[in-house]
Parts: sequence; C-alpha cells; structure tokens
Amino acid sequence: MIKKVTGDILQSDAQAIAHGIAPHDHFNQGLALALRESFPAMAKDFRHFCHLQNPKAGGAWLWAGPDRVVVCLMTQEPAPDDKAHPGKASEKNVSHALKELRAIIEKEGLSSIALPRVATGVGGMEWDSVEALINEHLGDLDIPVIIYETYAKGEKANEGLAKAA
Repeated sequence: MIKKVTGDILQSDAQAIAHGIAPHDHFNQGLALALRESFPAMAKDFRHFCHLQNPKAGGAWLWAGPDRVVVCLMTQEPAPDDKAHPGKASEKNVSHALKELRAIIEKEGLSSIALPRVATGVGGMEWDSVEALINEHLGDLDIPVIIYETYAKGEKANEGLAKAA
C-alpha cells in the first residue's frame, strides 16, 4: 500500500527509511547528509561495508541502529575517485535496488518503509520514471510504503501509522 505525503522523512514513524546513494558514497549532500548527521555510526558502517565488499550500483545495504533502520539504495554510479562526485542514477540501477529493497523488506519482516523521491535529486532522474519503478516493485506489498513527495523541514507527515512503542 503506497501513500504519498508531505513532510520531513527524518520524523517518519515508519520502521525503516530507504534512500538513494552511490557505492562508496560520502553522505555529504541531501538526505544522505541529514542521515549521516543523525546516525554517524551508519555512515562509518557503510564505509566499512564498502571497503570490504566493494558494492556495485543497483544493490542495497541495510543498517539497523538502536532506534532506526536505514536501507541505502545504490541508485547512482560510484564516483571515479575520492575527489569526484558520484555519477547519475539510472533506471537499471533504481530497478535493481528496489528489487533488493523488496527482498530486504520480506527477509527482515519490516512493517513499514518510508522513501523520498529516490534518485530524482542528486541522482538526476525524472520522478515519473522512478515512481513507476516503485509501483512495480513495491506497490503490491502488504505493508505501508510511505513516499515523501514533498520535503517540509521539521514537519511531521500524516503517514497514518501508529508510533512504535
């Protein structure tokens, strides 16, 4: 069940937040930066994961902190070197990452997930293309899939979820 909302995804009551990045991302812009600032251990763990696994675009990585689950969707191509910016997102990478997200949701038994307009900011894709992929891969899930269509800093969205105890 997909629901579209306006608000600040960092205030979501969803069990997990998913967002788009590149393999070896430095979490230095957009939602990734906000997540790094809120959960510095997540960014450190991601760097360690990338060092050990050298993930490719199109994958997904789950991080579970004490009070938040984050799924990093590797929708963008990695930067060619440490000083360059990551590449753009592609339909192929987004599709593969969403397929992995679905597998994570099912394997981990996640009860709800919140996503921004993945791959449309820094990733450079058009929302219509990404939205169609989200509907294809997540639309028939039996859990709430909350899409943050419009960002409103500090504003709690009406997700229709009960706050977890």
